[in-house]
Amino acid sequence: MILNYINIILPRKMKKPYRTQIFSGALMILLTLFAGISLALAQSNNPGPKIGIKGGLNLSQLYLDQPNVESESMKMGIHFGLFSKIPINSFLAVQPEVLYSNTGSKVSYGGSDFENVFGIQEGEIRFNLNYIQVPVALAVNLGPLNVHAGPYLSYLLSANVKDWKTSETSPTPVRELETDDFNKIDYGLVVGVGFDINAVNVGARYNYGLRNIGKDGLAGNLTDNSKNAVVQVYLGFGF
Repeated sequence: MILNYINIILPRKMKKPYRTQIFSGALMILLTLFAGISLALAQSNNPGPKIGIKGGLNLSQLYLDQPNVESESMKMGIHFGLFSKIPINSFLAVQPEVLYSNTGSKVSYGGSDFENVFGIQEGEIRFNLNYIQVPVALAVNLGPLNVHAGPYLSYLLSANVKDWKTSETSPTPVRELETDDFNKIDYGLVVGVGFDINAVNVGARYNYGLRNIGKDGLAGNLTDNSKNAVVQVYLGFGF
């Protein structure tokens, strides 16, 4: 549902520079608004640095635009890793993280013109992309609530594309598509909200990719220059 609203606001047919400008402008407005509110609500104490572990659920999707795509749905994955929250003052903090993140999508093809090239037959194709992700967010603290946003950089550890045919119970790899067919480096923006309750941190975040996941050639044609779009729900414990 969240991704559908975002897709309406930022339609995939819009040219990339305009999408980036709209997203950046909205992000700046939100940060300015919450920073102003936090000045009024900031407490006098200055909490010390915090380090911890976190993990949770990924709901990811790739926006494919191919004539044989009947439907596309979110793929469920996981993420986990380390985070640190380093205060700048009583209401601002920098939050760097190192995470393992599993993303991708599920796409249903209803018969394929790509069969001779990709080996795709009627059924569901599942894209699985596994990254090491390093987001660095600026967090605005509003009491226990925090709003955070910033850039991320990811490195692709592995990728596989499986063909779940309607007549079979086990998947088969899509021919000629391997990890090297996808871009190893991904980057984009994160924006989210969280709650700090003593040593426990819970929240949700949206990852907006800015780089195509597929290289030129087979992967690029099949994914139609798609980018990562991931909603993350997480639970963390700080020390």
